[in-house]
Amino acid sequence: MTDAHPASVYDLAHEDQAENLATFAILVDNEPGVLHRVVGLFAARGYNIESLTVAETDRNAHTSRITIVTRGARSVLAQIEAQLQKMVATRHVQDVTRDPNGLERELALVKVQGRGAERVEALRISEIFRARVLDTTIDSFIFEVTGASSKIDKFIDLMRPLGLVELAGRGCCRSPAAR
Repeated sequence: MTDAHPASVYDLAHEDQAENLATFAILVDNEPGVLHRVVGLFAARGYNIESLTVAETDRNAHTSRITIVTRGARSVLAQIEAQLQKMVATRHVQDVTRDPNGLERELALVKVQGRGAERVEALRISEIFRARVLDTTIDSFIFEVTGASSKIDKFIDLMRPLGLVELAGRGCCRSPAAR
């Protein structure tokens, strides 16, 4: 295979177009198979899902909200939005990335092991970053930290030399600000 051909049929990269991050909030009927069809739409077209969150929004109306973070050229993101809107179970699609009232928050669970001075320093740093201690043992803490990606990145960078052993939940979520 030569360099002129992509290594995969799913390689849809456009070198001439800049990639943008987009977050779509999709209000769907809460019924079996809807999530599978949404994820299948992405897989069939070779789009990557960077983050995925699903939650029931209204039990009486039988609706759920699927929040998907993806990346692509503007034309690809427009195509994704159009395809999501065409799905039968879709009630509404919103690109909340472009919403001027959007609010971005991430959540991470960070486990840090250590004793003595490292343990004290980890607790001190967690207070600076307003991270909650969810669990503590003689040897470790589990912290919950929320905020912008840059804040979480800095927290993780400071915890690495203190004994960071596990990280979970680095999902991005954007949603319209409360009005």
